[in-house]
Amino acid sequence: CYREDEYYKENDRKTARRMSMARATALYSQEGFEPALHALTHPFLNYLSKPQIAYEIVKDRENLEKQFGHIVRGMAYPNNSYNDDVIRVLEDCGIVYARTTDSTGGFDIPTDWLRLNPTCQHTDPRLPELTRKFVEEAPKHYRQPWMFYLWGHSYEFADDDNWEVIESFAKAVSGKEDIWYATNIEIYEYVENFHRLVFSLDMTRVKNPSAQDIWFVMNNKHYCIPAGETVLLN
Repeated sequence: CYREDEYYKENDRKTARRMSMARATALYSQEGFEPALHALTHPFLNYLSKPQIAYEIVKDRENLEKQFGHIVRGMAYPNNSYNDDVIRVLEDCGIVYARTTDSTGGFDIPTDWLRLNPTCQHTDPRLPELTRKFVEEAPKHYRQPWMFYLWGHSYEFADDDNWEVIESFAKAVSGKEDIWYATNIEIYEYVENFHRLVFSLDMTRVKNPSAQDIWFVMNNKHYCIPAGETVLLN
């Protein structure tokens, strides 16, 4: 048991981590960041009723959209708490992806975006080897694109004094012409638009009904299908 003054002395670094709303808004409104839900009060969602789940999601989304001026459609599960009922409520609330903490150690493109499993956490001892594999082998893996999803909490770098972990990772993967550095929603939308491509039965032409240019490789040839256009394939 701590006296109050001893408690706050012991936990200064944790209480000092909180940012003001103005500072958070200025930082995370910059390009390259994507505000996403974590539920209003960080509860165990799988223990709540559907109306309570909906309230946690809708209020958090409403608050973030007002603060950042963006349409918010993504989420990370608080306490990694989810089940089928939670996912059905997310769908009803307009959430299109939700990240778990169930690390796979792999690079597969998600097929169930409301059970978006990451590659690993930054504390995972496999991180250096997974990084090496992704950087050195992914360009050769043309049958299916790869996605490296690293998850963690920024406060953990301060608590554990290991900023070098994320700095080393960033150095290893940055500046690569064959890597797309994108937010969650950008990857989700691109993959969804890729699956909307319409091919003729003989695979000699393809239509892109989306508003986004889409690239793919077929028969070792690279194609770009402009938004809204139909292209003949050689």
